[in-house]
Amino acid sequence: MPMRMESDLNRFRKIVRGKVKKELRRFISSGDLIGRQGKKLVTIPLPRIDIPHFQFGSNQQGGVGQGEGEVGDQVGQGEPQPGEGKAGDGEGQHSLEVDVTLQELAEILGEELELPNIENKGKKNIEDRQYKYTGILKQGPESLRHFKRTYKEALKRAISTGTYDPNNPVIIPIKEDKRYRSYKVYNLPVTNAVILYMMDVSGSMGDEQKEVVRLTSFWLDTWLSTQYGGLERRYIIHDATAREVDQNTFYKTKESGGTLISSAYRLALKIIEENYPASEWNIYLFHFSDGDNWSGNDTAECMKLLDQQLLPGSNLFCYGQVESRYGSGQFLRDLQKFFGENSNKITTAQIKDRDSIVDAIKTFLGKGK
Repeated sequence: MPMRMESDLNRFRKIVRGKVKKELRRFISSGDLIGRQGKKLVTIPLPRIDIPHFQFGSNQQGGVGQGEGEVGDQVGQGEPQPGEGKAGDGEGQHSLEVDVTLQELAEILGEELELPNIENKGKKNIEDRQYKYTGILKQGPESLRHFKRTYKEALKRAISTGTYDPNNPVIIPIKEDKRYRSYKVYNLPVTNAVILYMMDVSGSMGDEQKEVVRLTSFWLDTWLSTQYGGLERRYIIHDATAREVDQNTFYKTKESGGTLISSAYRLALKIIEENYPASEWNIYLFHFSDGDNWSGNDTAECMKLLDQQLLPGSNLFCYGQVESRYGSGQFLRDLQKFFGENSNKITTAQIKDRDSIVDAIKTFLGKGK
């Protein structure tokens, strides 16, 4: 029975995984998952999942082609008219809520978008210790005693010496029976990463634009969290000036006035220089804006900061231009003109609406940087 239950559970998980994968684009654009996110689980509403089974009809009904009637008579009872139906005892159509781990969600995302694994970089002389159990020893600390192997040795001894009593199967290990786990220490290079999110919060960026940024960021986080053991996040908002904020403030702040994008890039550079040496950290920069900037001079300053200081030390710089009725979209064209479309460390995407989020994620993460 336990094996049958395990088989059914695995089958159910495969069905759920298939449903999630099929509906992934809808989940990404709707934002349902973010509101249902727990610490390590995401609750997903799915259409009711039925396992195929036979259902027998009433014995009072005739079989196929049986009963009274003439050629041309209507088959069946037809649709009930309003007010003619009786109270029923059957189930209605309900949705099913299932819990999916963020790890599973990231795997589904990677499979659906065909995302390559990240090529980690890190300072090789900075190492972290990892312990791996490799065998069994006859001596060791009690904290590493292998209880199953110890019991097995004690049982073998009792049977071989004839002291085992099936009617009173009490097994007491002695010193010679005890077995202990052995382990080996591996020194691994540290592969930590930091994501710096930057967003334009000037008057031209409305609530819908911020929601698009929030959804995009969630899925970027979900994937990158599976690629690194340690992942830090920093948030920068800017209009004419830039400041670092927490995650909640990042998504809810609305300012007015002009935009100086270079202020965000300078602050990002300051945070990196003070906290994240490029030789030790995988650095990701994501900037979201509607493409307006105060002047051509500030745009030229942005290109200089990116080209000479931010890009050389980062894994990837991604610019997502969110569609806005008030934004000119010029900054995207300036980036493409300055760096070209084949730049190794800069990726741009135009996010016109929620349906474009999937394509933006694939564009941003598709290089495996």
